[in-house]
Amino acid sequence: MDSLQTLQTVGMSFPTPAYVIGAVLFGVIGIVVYRYAKRAGRPRSKWLGVALMLYPYAVAQTWLLYVVGVALCVGVFIDRD
Repeated sequence: MDSLQTLQTVGMSFPTPAYVIGAVLFGVIGIVVYRYAKRAGRPRSKWLGVALMLYPYAVAQTWLLYVVGVALCVGVFIDRD
């Protein structure tokens, strides 16, 4: 318990369960999109899949994680045609 308080005093904290679930969910969606787009020869969807896998490392707020993830998923959905 003492080490947890030490981390909190230096400004570090653990992510919420909602953040972890969102990061894993969008990461798995990104892997699926990347593999599908690579086989189908769709470069824009492939890069959207890469973005879905990597953006949780750059986003700290849970609400922003979901907003960006849904926006990228909508981009994949639009690019499917």
